[in-house]
Amino acid sequence: MKRRHQTFCRLIALGACGVAAIARGQTDQGFLLTATAKDFTSYFPGQLANGYLSTLTAPRGTEGNLAYLVAFMDYAKDDIARPAAIPGWTEIDYSTGQSAAGHFWMNQVDLSPAVFQDYRQTLNLHDATLTTRYRYLDHGKTTAVEVTTFVSQASPHLAATRLSITPDFDGEVELSFALNTWAPHQPRFALGKLSGEQMQEQVASRNLKLQAIPPATPDRAPLWYHGDTHVLDSDGDAHDLTLQLDGRAEQGLTMAEAAAIQLPDGVKPRESRFYRSDYRLALNLRVPVRKGVTYAFTKYVAASREGWGGDAAADLALAKAARGEGFATLLAAHQAAWHELWQTDIRIDGDPQAQRIVHSDLYYLLSNSTRDTAWPIGACGMTTGYAGHAFWDSDSWVFPALLLLHPQRAKSLVMFRSRTLPAAEQRARERGLRGAMYPWEADPQNGSEQTPHFAYVLGEREIHVNADIAIAQWQYYLASGDRAWLEQHGWPVIRAVAQFWASRVTYNAPQQRYEILHVTSVDEDYNDVPNDTFTNVSAAKALRIASAAAKIVGATPDPRWADIAARMYVPFSEKDGHHLDFDPSVPHDIDSWGGSALPMLAYPSLDLPMDATLRRRDFDYALAPITQSHRDPNSMGLAPTSIAAATLGDGAGASAWFQRNITANVLKPPFNVRTETAGNNTGYFLTAAGGLLQNIVYGFSGLRIEQDGLVEAYAPMLPPQWKSLTLRRIAFRGKLYDIAITRDANGKVRLNRTLRATP
Repeated sequence: MKRRHQTFCRLIALGACGVAAIARGQTDQGFLLTATAKDFTSYFPGQLANGYLSTLTAPRGTEGNLAYLVAFMDYAKDDIARPAAIPGWTEIDYSTGQSAAGHFWMNQVDLSPAVFQDYRQTLNLHDATLTTRYRYLDHGKTTAVEVTTFVSQASPHLAATRLSITPDFDGEVELSFALNTWAPHQPRFALGKLSGEQMQEQVASRNLKLQAIPPATPDRAPLWYHGDTHVLDSDGDAHDLTLQLDGRAEQGLTMAEAAAIQLPDGVKPRESRFYRSDYRLALNLRVPVRKGVTYAFTKYVAASREGWGGDAAADLALAKAARGEGFATLLAAHQAAWHELWQTDIRIDGDPQAQRIVHSDLYYLLSNSTRDTAWPIGACGMTTGYAGHAFWDSDSWVFPALLLLHPQRAKSLVMFRSRTLPAAEQRARERGLRGAMYPWEADPQNGSEQTPHFAYVLGEREIHVNADIAIAQWQYYLASGDRAWLEQHGWPVIRAVAQFWASRVTYNAPQQRYEILHVTSVDEDYNDVPNDTFTNVSAAKALRIASAAAKIVGATPDPRWADIAARMYVPFSEKDGHHLDFDPSVPHDIDSWGGSALPMLAYPSLDLPMDATLRRRDFDYALAPITQSHRDPNSMGLAPTSIAAATLGDGAGASAWFQRNITANVLKPPFNVRTETAGNNTGYFLTAAGGLLQNIVYGFSGLRIEQDGLVEAYAPMLPPQWKSLTLRRIAFRGKLYDIAITRDANGKVRLNRTLRATP
């Protein structure tokens, strides 16, 4: 505990020196997202998080909201692992007391512009703070309200929320500072056992439907509910104004949480009571107030989980230490930490909408990532979307987006695969295969397979994830140049993946080639095909990587790796002169969500070499099923199409597909929460956020990470309305660069890189 306290104090000291500068500064509008009363009916909650601890936002700013800890999972019998919701820590409820109409608590009053007047809530992406302001009208009594909430980036166990009230009356008000202990979710489904038909029947039997409910309920909400945290012990001190609890996820890890309340100077409650029930732990206060005087009440919260922090006593000490330092100091340290993160940035001149979207995508990626750990990022971050599981999304979509911008955070994702290599090796052995067979849906804590039983075929056949993982390991080595890391962590993963592919391929003797049979295509509507092109190309690259990595670490590569890679079958139409999505024996006749996976061959980390003519034929062939599909387009598919156009030198096409990614109604108001599709409301979809950022960092720049360095593999380009694009503080092999893409006087787009002094 002493070490944690000392670390916190050092961070506070670093932040305190910047308080005056922060107070004077004015945030760039490209970092501000604002809600007004018009958003009450369409409000899609935003997120406050630091990669370890998260909470959702709510319109009043004072509600008790669902919260999560990194890789803190519920393991209920017969179910899949799912994020266990920890006690909600944001609630500060408020009442002006008894009136002729009755007694009302603000958090239970319906949202209405007539009651919540002059309403404005701002998510400041630069500071990572949520600030809410309004005048609350309670049956003739008006109170000016301001709420500020953040999850500390500087001291990751800590969060805080401050409620400031200015009543227009003399009298007494009530406040309730709560930790919300959620009831176990009902109904629970045995997703570890149910077939697809059984799952559908059980959902329907409870009068539930697998469909999105506006504004913010996803179509699979009946399946993606949160897991349970059971409170083992709890207590509160009405005199010291503190709360604390110890808990455990269902059949999972332990956790702890504590809160310390700070009253305005000189304010003494007329009554202070500790309240405890099965679903609420609270300090309830009655406080005298005077008209026109502003009173600020602050709630400091500390949280931890097994393997990251201590117990409730340790968290309580940390929360009380924060209270002792004060809100301004804690906030300043948090802001300073975020401002340091934003020193690395993507700056767009000429398109304010695109700039805000880029900043919001970066904000959500940074909020859900950790540096120098071995935790992955779920497809929907620290939420219940896709049950918090780690897919290839972590390696192929999010990792490359972070790699040049925030390499320490990207490193955590490849370290997760290193940490969970034994679990992947066990999966391979169970199937009579060699090496490592990584899960399709990996538990973020232990790396076990967590695909629901009704979709088990994906876990068995969507095996391109193994190649994706090896490619990411290699990309990290190429970008970092860290040979010691490669030898200790990357090489064992790459070698095991190569061994898997060598045991999984089939040799076609008549054709003298290697094939991969019975796979689910990256376009998942095709769930049992031979020779999926993306899978085969990715596997061949993983095998070549293994041979190259072996030489670097002084190992002897298996000669079969190079042979299999060289003779891997890649489906191709000799008649029309372009690649096919999969074996020609499979009709390409489904109106699928992906349309075609061929643009993925140009994805930056894969980047299948081919001449310009073939590249154009592939693109034109793929475009027809993509553009003619009647399906709600998946937002993750838009970025590869734009990148593929960029590799052709098709600036207009690259810009048009990029524009679809920011106008396809997949960004939900008011805080640009990205959803998987426009209609399914699967929010906080970091996969597509990573895709959009790759679209800029690699697609528009033309840069690729190769053994020769950060190579200008394709001509740079800019959307027509953009004056310039700057990638600030790009990190590559221990050096920092500013990369500027501009137009010269003749309209030609040029790329210039400037070496920064390394800090």
